[in-house]
Amino acid sequence: MSGAAAQSGALCVLGFDVGTRRIGVAVGNTLSHSARPLAVVAASDQGPDWSAIDRHVHRWNPARLVVGDPLSLEGEVQAITRRARAFAEAVAERYGVPVDLVDERSTSREADRVFARRRRDGTARRKDAAELDAVAASLILERWLQTR
Repeated sequence: MSGAAAQSGALCVLGFDVGTRRIGVAVGNTLSHSARPLAVVAASDQGPDWSAIDRHVHRWNPARLVVGDPLSLEGEVQAITRRARAFAEAVAERYGVPVDLVDERSTSREADRVFARRRRDGTARRKDAAELDAVAASLILERWLQTR
């Protein structure tokens, strides 16, 4: 973060959309209250690609991390909820940065709509669909930023 951003009180925040095979990563700041997709990181039953996440955390030096909390539409905990919450605990411990969980219901559908609009506008191609998880992470992060 630049000196001007630090002086203005802006804080860098990283957001994550945790899935079973991929984790979307986004970056945002508290000054603009906006976020943008960064990357998609591989994940498996053994956990995420920590080296890739390490690179993003070290590059952006976030003051806070935001993880999507994937509850069912009825607000119930499901298997992916437990996975996301375990990831949130792991990143809090690994990086020593505060972590907030954000209800992410409907962000996948929003990400699909954003991607479809970008396809219509000619700013995205079918092969860019792999980035949907990062778009979802940016929506989760924007949801958190808008409540601050």
